[in-house]
Amino acid sequence: MASLIGYYSLIVGGFLSFFIIIFSVKNFKSSETLDNRIIFFSFLQLLLVFISFLGLIISFINSDFSNETVFNHSHTTKPLLYKIAGTWGNHEGSLLLWLLVLTLFIFLFILKSKKQPTKYVILTLLFQQIIIVGFFIFILKTSSPFNYIFPVPKEGLGLNPILQDPALAIHPPILYLGYVGSSIIFSSTLSAVTLNYITKKWASHIKQWVLISWIFLTLGILLGSIWAYYELGWGGFWFWDPVENVSLMPWLALTTLIHCILVLEKRSFLTSWVVILSISTFTLSMSGTFLVRSGILNSVHTFANDPERGLYILLFLFSLIFLSLFIFFFFHKQNENFKISLSFLSKETFILINNWFMMYFLSVVLIGTIYPIFLEVILSEKISVGPPFYHKLIVPFLIPFLFFMTIGPKLKWMKSDLSKKINLIVFFIISLLVASLIVKNLKIEFLLNTILITFSFYLFFVTLSDFVSKKYKNLPQNIAHFGFSLFIISILFNNIFTTEIITNLKVGEKFESENYKIKFENLYQKDKKNFKSIIGKFKIENSQGDVEIMEPELRIYNQPNISTSEADIRTNLLSDKFITMNIVQNQEYFNIRYQTKPFMMWIWLSVLLITISGFVSFFKKKYEN
Repeated sequence: MASLIGYYSLIVGGFLSFFIIIFSVKNFKSSETLDNRIIFFSFLQLLLVFISFLGLIISFINSDFSNETVFNHSHTTKPLLYKIAGTWGNHEGSLLLWLLVLTLFIFLFILKSKKQPTKYVILTLLFQQIIIVGFFIFILKTSSPFNYIFPVPKEGLGLNPILQDPALAIHPPILYLGYVGSSIIFSSTLSAVTLNYITKKWASHIKQWVLISWIFLTLGILLGSIWAYYELGWGGFWFWDPVENVSLMPWLALTTLIHCILVLEKRSFLTSWVVILSISTFTLSMSGTFLVRSGILNSVHTFANDPERGLYILLFLFSLIFLSLFIFFFFHKQNENFKISLSFLSKETFILINNWFMMYFLSVVLIGTIYPIFLEVILSEKISVGPPFYHKLIVPFLIPFLFFMTIGPKLKWMKSDLSKKINLIVFFIISLLVASLIVKNLKIEFLLNTILITFSFYLFFVTLSDFVSKKYKNLPQNIAHFGFSLFIISILFNNIFTTEIITNLKVGEKFESENYKIKFENLYQKDKKNFKSIIGKFKIENSQGDVEIMEPELRIYNQPNISTSEADIRTNLLSDKFITMNIVQNQEYFNIRYQTKPFMMWIWLSVLLITISGFVSFFKKKYEN
C-alpha cells in the first residue's frame, strides 16, 4: 500500500509542474506581485514528493518485497537504521531524494525571496521547473522506485555490506543538499542574467544560497572521506577515486564562486566569473550524477549500470548546458558604466589570481577523472589515474596559491601599499625558521615538502595573528583560511611521517621490525543479527616498550553473502594506529596491515573548522570588510 501511494503521489507531483509553469508564465506577463497559486502548487508538489519518498521509506521498514527496489536492496535481518538508509542507498531511491531536495529548495527560495523583483523570482522558478520536470520524467520512465514484483519474494537480496555504516547512512542526504543546492544557484543566475539583474543586491541575495550549498557539500565530502578511511581498510583520507573526484569538482567551483560573489557584492566586479561559475557548479553536479548513475565509473560508490539511464542524463545535461550558454552569450551584459582599473597590489587582483589557480586544480581533477573514460571509448584501453598524477600536477602549484591566499586578505580594495605590512615579512621569516627547524630535526629531504611547509606555516601564522589581535571583522574568512592552513600542514605531516607494516601471520606468530613487535595472539568469533564477526587479537609493542591490544575483524554477512574487513583504529590528537586483517586464500595465514597515521584527527578537525566558517558567514547579517 505504501508503495502504491508513493507511486501515484509521484505521478500527481509531476503533473503539477505543468500547472506551476502555466501560472508562472501568466504571472510573468501580467502582474507585479507573485500569484499565490504558484506558492500553493509549489508546496503541494513538495508535499506529494515527500509523501512518495515517505512511502518508499515505509516500504523498506516493512520489508515490502513486492517492491522491486526494496527486494534488491533490503533484507529482513537488516537493522532498522540500514533499512531506512537503504531508501537512498540505491539508484532509484537516490534520484527520488534528488527530486525531493529540488522541490524543497525552490519552495524555500520562493518564501525567502519576497523582497526580490517578482519577474526574477518567477523566472527562477521556471528554470528550476525545467530541471524538476526532467527528473520526474527520468524517474518515472527509467528509474521508478515503485516497480511491482509478482509473485512476491519471501526474502530480499540485501544491501551492500560496506554501505551498512552510520556515516554512509547520513552521507548521501547531506551531500545531495550540497549538489542540489547548486540547482537554485544555477536557476537564479540564469534568471538574473536574462533580466540583467547581476547586481550587488542580487549578490547579497544569492550569497546565502551559495553558502548553504557549500556548507552541505563540504560536510558531505568530509563524512564520505571519514567513512572511506575506516571502512575500506586502506587507511587513507583521500584516494582520488573517480567518485570522490565527482564531489570535489563542484566544491572547487563553488568555493571559487563564494569569493567572486563577495567581490561582486562589494565592488560590482567579476560578473562574468559569477555567471560562469554558477553554471559550472551545477553542470559538474549533474555530470557527477551522469558518471555515477550511468555505471561507466568503476567504484564502490556507483549504483547503476544501465546505458539507457546514462544516455537520458547525458542528453538532459547537454540540453541544460546549451540553454545556459545561449542565455549567457545572448543576454549577459557587462556594466558599461562601470570601469575598473586594478592595481596588482589589490584584493581583487589576488582573488582573481587564486580563481585561476582554483580553475587549474579543477581542470586537473576533471582530466584525471574523464581521460580514462575517453581512452577506453576511443582506443578500448583501460587505465587508472592514481594519486601520483594528481600530486605531481597539484602540489607544486599549492605554493603560490598559499602565498596569494595569505597576502590577499591583508590588501585593500583597488590599491594597497605593502610597505605598511611589515608584519607580513616578519611572519614569513618566522615561518621559514620554523620550517627549517622541522626539516632539520625530522630529516625531511624533499625540497618541495620543505617549501610547502614554509608557506603553510606562513598562512597559519598570519591568520592566527588575526585571532590573537582580535580582528573579528572578517571572522568567517579568518576561520576558513586558518582551517585550510591547518589542513595542508596536517596532510603534509601525515604523508611524510606515515609508517606501514604489511606481513602475513598465523595465530601465535610474531612479526618484529626496528620499531614494532606485532604478535597475533588469538582469534575468536561473535554472531550478530545479520553477520558473523571473526575477530583477531593482536599485541603491538613499540620501541619504547608501550603495549597496545588491537582487534580488527572480518565480517561475513548473511545476505548478500559477502565478507568485509573492519579496521581497528585507536585515535588520539597526535596520531592514529590503524590495523586490518584479511584472509590469505587457501592458507592458514592472515594478511596483516598495521599503520601509524600522524595528525589524522587534525585533518578532520580542519575541514570541520572550514565548514564552521560557512555557518558563521551564513548567520552574519552583512558582509563586512
